[in-house]
Amino acid sequence: MDTNQFDIVQEMSRLIDSAAAKNIQLRAIGGLAVQVHNRRNHPLFVREFADLDFVVASRQRREFESFMPEAGYSPHKQFNVLNGEQRQIYYHNTTDLKIDVFVGNFEMCHKIPLENRLSADPVTIPLAELFLSKAQIVELNRKDVMDLISLLLNNETGAGDRNTINLEILAQLCGADWGLYKTTSISLQHVEDEMKKEDAGLSKEDRDLVLGRVNAIRKTFEDMPKPLPWQIRDRVGTRVKWYIEVEEVRR
Repeated sequence: MDTNQFDIVQEMSRLIDSAAAKNIQLRAIGGLAVQVHNRRNHPLFVREFADLDFVVASRQRREFESFMPEAGYSPHKQFNVLNGEQRQIYYHNTTDLKIDVFVGNFEMCHKIPLENRLSADPVTIPLAELFLSKAQIVELNRKDVMDLISLLLNNETGAGDRNTINLEILAQLCGADWGLYKTTSISLQHVEDEMKKEDAGLSKEDRDLVLGRVNAIRKTFEDMPKPLPWQIRDRVGTRVKWYIEVEEVRR
């Protein structure tokens, strides 16, 4: 890991620890959060990260807004005025490092509630929601697919949150939101397609492990309760757009 990469990892930890000292629950999300859980430190998943992404509880929004200038960051004033209740952007005063902060919920192509789940892990959002934050991307690129594979390789699927992608949470969220279920299912197919390639960069044993966990999630989707509105939306299918269009934020 080069010096710049080391610095951004240290900055992530500094901000989480400094926020905790003020009783603010700040948790990482995004690619660097995935890397935190790359416990095997497999080189296939190591890459550089250009910015930092976090989630903070909406009830701590005001404390967080006061904290960021103390931590050396200036707000994207126009963006934060317009969107500050859901999402905020900051830039480091010296390095210009960008910080993207979701407030209460993560919302891009789909909405993932996080307000009451931030205590499950001391550094990142819980693994189930971290998995969904990647799986909910409608236009997955290879980097996103590799993040999903990393999470599935390095973490069990099952009950609970400790080093585990919590299947109960996946069922709860995808059973309540057909669109999230649909996009996640498509993303799982991308993972499966990648794992069936001979040049996937993983041993057959590791690829089979990932595929086994993909199937565990699919089985969870098959078995989860599906309320009537979900079933009706399922009949409509992809004839009607099922996701939110995401616009790029310009400085």
